[in-house]
Order: sequence, then C-alpha cells, then structure tokens
Amino acid sequence: MFIIMTVTIIGCGLTGATLALALSKLTKGNITINVIEAVMPALDSSFSSSLSDRYIAITYSTCCELKSIGIWSVLASYATAITYVEVSNSGTCSKVGINAADYYLPVLGYVININHAKKKLFNLLQLSTGVKIYCPAVLKNINRNNQNTILTLDNGQQLISQLMVAADGTLSKLAVMSGIRWNTINYKQIAVIADVSTSLHHRGYAFEMFSINNGSLALLPIQGGNSSLIWCLPDKFKTEIYSWNNIKFCQVLQKKFGWRLGKINDVRARQYYNLKLCYAERHITHRVALIGNAAQTLHPILGQGFNLGLRDVITLAEILNNALVQGDDIGSYAVLVRYQQRRLLDQKKIICITDGLVKLLTNKNNIIRLGLNLGLFAFANIPCLRNILVRQIL
Repeated sequence: MFIIMTVTIIGCGLTGATLALALSKLTKGNITINVIEAVMPALDSSFSSSLSDRYIAITYSTCCELKSIGIWSVLASYATAITYVEVSNSGTCSKVGINAADYYLPVLGYVININHAKKKLFNLLQLSTGVKIYCPAVLKNINRNNQNTILTLDNGQQLISQLMVAADGTLSKLAVMSGIRWNTINYKQIAVIADVSTSLHHRGYAFEMFSINNGSLALLPIQGGNSSLIWCLPDKFKTEIYSWNNIKFCQVLQKKFGWRLGKINDVRARQYYNLKLCYAERHITHRVALIGNAAQTLHPILGQGFNLGLRDVITLAEILNNALVQGDDIGSYAVLVRYQQRRLLDQKKIICITDGLVKLLTNKNNIIRLGLNLGLFAFANIPCLRNILVRQIL
C-alpha cells in the first residue's frame, strides 16, 4: 500500500512543469504535487533574464526523454527540426558539418518556442492526476522540521509537504530561503537575441560560429523559415549595438555571418542579456532539491541549459518514484543524496565544458587561436573525434 506524500514545486516554467508531469505519470496519482507559479502563462508577455523565454534548442535524446513521459506530443507543434549543424571559426575556413542522416537519425534536435510551450504544459498540468496548481501565487516563507515543510504563500495560505523543489530559476528564491549559496562567474559578455528573416529558407540548418575575442554567434531554425539569433560578444559593445537601427544591425550581421542563408532582410524583437555562469554550491539541503537553472545557469554557447536541466528532472522523478514504491520518505536526506550523487558528474562535466569554451574564446594568445583552428580541422576530418562532438550535441 502506498503512502500518500506531497511534493511542492516552486516555479512552473518548462523545467518545473516537466517535473510535475513526470511525477504524475510515474506515480500514477499516488503522490500529491503542488505547483506554485507567480504568473499565469497566458498573461505572461514579458521576457525574464533567461534566454529560454524565447527559443531553446533541445537535443534528440532530450526529445526522446520527453516522449517517454508523454510530453513531446504537446510540444511538437511548436518545434522546428534541426537536421544539420555547421560549427565554424569566424574569419577562417575551419568548419565541421554534422548531418542527422549520417548518424541514421531523423533529426539532431529541435528548436522550441518556449512561451507557447509553457502555456501548453500549463494546460496539460491542469488535467494531470494528483497535480494542484496555485497560480498566481508567490512563496513568502518556509518552515522546515524533521517530518515535513510548511510553505506560506502571499495570500496567507499554508501548504504542507515532504519535499520542496526549486524550479524558479537563477538565484532561486526558495534556495535562498533554504540557505543555498552560489558560485558566480561574470563573463563580461552580453547576449543579443532576435528573430532573423532571410531570403533563403533555413531548411532545418543550425549554425554556430566561434570567434577568438569576439564570442560566438548562433542561428537556430524556427518556424516560418526564419532563424533565432543568439549573438554573444563583449559587453563593451552593448551601447554601440543598442544604438543601431535595423538596417545597420542587418548590415553588420550579414558581414559577420555571411550569405549562408542569403540576404538578411530583417531583425526583429532584439533583446539584451548579461551573461554569467551561476551554479549552486550544493543541489540539496534539508527537504529541498534544486533542478534546472536553479541548480546551474550556463552560458548559452552550447545550448545545453535546458537539456542539462531535463536530466535533473528525469533523475529526480525516478528517484522519488522509487522511494515512494519502497515506502521511504521522499524528502529524507538519504533519498535526496541519491539524486545529488547521480547528477553530480554530468552537471560538473557540462559546466566545465561550457565554461572552458567561453574562456578559450576570450583568450588572446595566438597559440590558442591556432589551436582552435586545428581542433576544428581535426573534428572535420577525423571521424572518431567528430563523433565525440556529436555525442555532446545529441
């Protein structure tokens, strides 16, 4: 006989909503899932400090995980397939091309419109077994004891649960209340994101261009034949770029990106974000677990943020379901330690790879510049090395 327990998830973005849906599916309603969200998705027309509020790239393996918990079908209509990825060094002939067909895959990944996807998942949560949504609602206070936690919302309502999950993004309010501290590295870069209209259809092609001392530029395929731009560069250029009108911006972008997609006709909805690496010193504490951006917020250079966060979600959901089946307290330290131990290596690896690449591209040493060119040449011409790159993308 199952013991009914309760988990409360703070934050109903993609990561929080996915965890709630995964738990509902795995536990078949034998757990109560509270979801706390400050803003109704249908009313949220603003953009937060997270790049994921526009478009996000998900890998093929992430897509498979979403299918396994019954979520992908509601996201597919807002997704654009990536069938080919070109990685190059700006200003040189060094490039690597990765084609899905070469690996007997239908796609390498997808690009999703996150604002639309959030609304779809929110609607799905309202129909899910065991899920209770409190929205709009804001966490005001927590009180943790040996057996459970008591959360107080801004309307005075109190909720009791065995486990609280921080899915409320970078520098999570729940994590702050729980005494979690973060390590932060300021890259002194900005990200410019925008929708780009070109004379040629993208055909499912994604492009990533690296440039020593000048960051990176990515164009991801989105619906309507347009592309989503993520241009990361030193923050000293922010004032200059901010002053450009669309004609000037298109001209500079055309010169940097080239004519791979023909003429750049228009750039819409430009947004600017300061870029930092922010990761929690620990991802669990007494009756609290951190997932997604609440655990680690990455530079967007490799597009691994949500993919890493989803692996947090799947691991935590599996561990909580196993604990429930075994009759364990889902918020106990012994259960949460299993989550932290299973996720630690993956989290550290992706953080190190992402941070290392950003630092490599800001290194002014000519030897480093030569090494980048030789590295791309090696990836392009040595299959076993290219397969290493592909495994990171997939």
